[in-house]
Amino acid sequence: MPTPETPQSADTTDGPGPDTAPDAGDARGTDPWERMPQDALNVPDLDGDTEDEGVAGEDARLAETAAPKRDVSGGWSDFLPSPVFVLLLGLVGFAGWLSWTAVELDWAAEGTSVTPLIPPLLIVLGWIASATVHEFGHALAAYLAGDRSLRGSGYLRLNPFAFRETFGGLVLPVVYLCLGGLGLTGPPTYVTWDRVPASRRAAVVLAGPLASLVLSAALTVTVSVLVPPGNDTTNWAISSMAFLSLANLTAAVVNLLPIPGLDGFELLAPALSDRVAGFLRVNALYFSIAVFALLWFPTVNDVFVDAFYRFYDLVLPNPAYPGMVFFGQLLLRFWA
Repeated sequence: MPTPETPQSADTTDGPGPDTAPDAGDARGTDPWERMPQDALNVPDLDGDTEDEGVAGEDARLAETAAPKRDVSGGWSDFLPSPVFVLLLGLVGFAGWLSWTAVELDWAAEGTSVTPLIPPLLIVLGWIASATVHEFGHALAAYLAGDRSLRGSGYLRLNPFAFRETFGGLVLPVVYLCLGGLGLTGPPTYVTWDRVPASRRAAVVLAGPLASLVLSAALTVTVSVLVPPGNDTTNWAISSMAFLSLANLTAAVVNLLPIPGLDGFELLAPALSDRVAGFLRVNALYFSIAVFALLWFPTVNDVFVDAFYRFYDLVLPNPAYPGMVFFGQLLLRFWA
């Protein structure tokens, strides 16, 4: 019978062959995690990625981190009127009712001279709402033309207190109205004109003045219905509406001028170099103030306002309408 071979001892003095494990000294000096095969980690490969795909996935994750976040929209809620605008309309209606009933005369003692303060508040609130609708016209047209950056903003949600340029879009129009007695809005610097195709730029420019023109026509028709031809009135609410119709009409007409700081400038901007147009847009607010200063000059202001009074005489059947507009201006500028 053949004699079985004696099994070799696990501890051999020979050096490790190609198929043998490293010696104990090397094993003790090496981190076991470094000697572990890559596929030994308990990480399930759900997508069946290879090592190269794993590197690509890491690069993709890094790129996603560096990329801007997606604009998560709220659907149609991005276009719904904000609660602030609803509250603003409520205040306008309440001030209108107080002005209609001349409640301040009831609050004062009999025979006391009264300086109405609620009608000026009605006009200012009504003008803020009007200027908000003007900017909404620009913003909506710009959004439809390709400027998606305005979605969910105060311009599309009719919130004047959330405008990006509160001074130019809210403060200045009120100052223009109170000091100069005319409607003039700030420059539409919030529109990213590079995103608006040249073929649609005119629609964006005209949308604001068109919104003001519609408001002016609606107020004029309302006053004309309340005060038919052959009649006159000094009702505070009606006179305030008549003056607001003039404010919206002047805002529509003046903004059509191709002057920096006004809406019409963007019709001229494509003919200018990018450097010149950019400079004029950056300084649009100064040009807007300069236009107001010119129209505020007494001689120019008289000619300017008289032209609109003559327009009312030509197109409206009631010759007393310009007088109601003038009385509304007197109600606003009670300090003058």
